[in-house]
Amino acid sequence: MANYYSRSPPPLQHPVPTHPAFIPEPPSTPASPQGYQRFTSSPPSHAGIQSQYPQGNLRPGYHAPYQPMNPPSQMQPPIQHGQHPQHMPDFAAWGMNDATAQFGMQLGQSAVAAGQDYVQKNFGGLIPLSMLKHHFNVSNSYVIRKLQLVIFPWRHRPWTRKIRRSETGQTEWQPPREDLNSPDLYIPLMALVTYILVAALQTGLQERFHPQILGSSASRALVVVLLDFLFVKGGCYLLNVQGSGQMIDLIAYGGYKFVGVILTLFAGLLTAGTTIYAAVFLYSFLANAFFLLRSLRSVVLPDAINTPANVGTVNPAQRKRRITFLFLEAVLQIVYMGILVRI
Repeated sequence: MANYYSRSPPPLQHPVPTHPAFIPEPPSTPASPQGYQRFTSSPPSHAGIQSQYPQGNLRPGYHAPYQPMNPPSQMQPPIQHGQHPQHMPDFAAWGMNDATAQFGMQLGQSAVAAGQDYVQKNFGGLIPLSMLKHHFNVSNSYVIRKLQLVIFPWRHRPWTRKIRRSETGQTEWQPPREDLNSPDLYIPLMALVTYILVAALQTGLQERFHPQILGSSASRALVVVLLDFLFVKGGCYLLNVQGSGQMIDLIAYGGYKFVGVILTLFAGLLTAGTTIYAAVFLYSFLANAFFLLRSLRSVVLPDAINTPANVGTVNPAQRKRRITFLFLEAVLQIVYMGILVRI
């Protein structure tokens, strides 16, 4: 018994936790087009972390981490710094294989081509696409000089349009980029959009803005342009005025009135009185009327020298009737502009 009590129990030894000196970063996964990451398998094995622990410190019952189903060799390598992704998107990130993706792209291209063919067959005869490209062929210098001509047309010389010989040997009008007197569709279209925005601004400053103002202003502007076009087109038909591309030219000439209308609306925003507002409106009307008188002369009264061969000439009696028609068209501009400035 004495020997039993003389011995002391062995000291308790608690396991000291050890921490790895370095934890490696997990391998990156391929990114989808929107920046989301898609994990095709479970996280990779932490064999590198396990090797940091001494084998003697592993406690009984310790199990290795979960091993992935797919080997690491099947995973796509991450994109290194300085490398550019391939041109084709990674359709595998969306769950599609290459065959399905190529079929979808071919189907989309076929649909676009069919749509272009449909537009060309049904609307190409009414408004040829080549004519639209011709009327949008403008430059910055042309736009500035054209706006100056529309606002200050009094001393401009000459007003005749320039012609050139096409590749097929036929004569045609030069594009607006090369001829200041050539009508374009860029300024009328931009002026139409600006008119709608200025009309909304004016109603907003007067505290009576409503989203319907945008639609009503656009509808009013399109109706005025349509009425003006129908009047000029009908007069040209009755007067037997011939010419190719005449429809787009008339629409372009009818759209220049929005420049004067915008100046009048800006004068109304200044709240300088009705006198200045009426003076700006009257000047804009006179400038637009004079501009149309001189510009439409190339359509209604073509010159025998500086005119494409398919337009033709007129006799003195026809010339008198066409001059009267031009003056009537110029006077009607005060009605059209009066409708547009009333918002």
